[in-house]
Amino acid sequence: MIETGAVAALLAMLAIVGVAIARIRNLFGVVVLSGAYSFIMATALAALDAADVAMTEAAVGAGISTVLLLGALHLVGSLEAKPARRPAWPLAVVIFTGLLVAYGTHGLPAFSDPQSPIHRHVAPRYLEDGPRETGVPNVVTAVLASYRGYDTLGETTVVFAAGIGVIALLRRRRRKDGEGGP
Repeated sequence: MIETGAVAALLAMLAIVGVAIARIRNLFGVVVLSGAYSFIMATALAALDAADVAMTEAAVGAGISTVLLLGALHLVGSLEAKPARRPAWPLAVVIFTGLLVAYGTHGLPAFSDPQSPIHRHVAPRYLEDGPRETGVPNVVTAVLASYRGYDTLGETTVVFAAGIGVIALLRRRRRKDGEGGP
């Protein structure tokens, strides 16, 4: 059974790291804290028995994204310019969106409720019909590669495009550095 205290502690850590990310001006620090945020989120997902999502968060969020951001940071420098004024409008939009999301969660069933629609309709269908419908014996692979295939393809495409973008920028900079040499 999940210890709610441990998950609550992880969520508190996420909030603290999120506030630190918003307040820090050193972009290298932001990248490092973002990687830490992803790692803590992966730990929280693992504590909630979502191992496949936790591994994806660790690989993409803490791994690949951190490397891509460090590569981009190499191109732009490590200090963020201070804003000319206080960003009140973006803060208001974020607060409004957060309140809207919190309001939207009130209609959801309780966490791990065995009578929720996902446990009564979706999960049994995947477990019973997944191997026959997809031809894949592993249910998690069947869901990710077949039922959610377009979603997985989209996620892969975004990460691949980001990697190609960073590589293209690094090559362009290397050529400019090489042209100015002796």
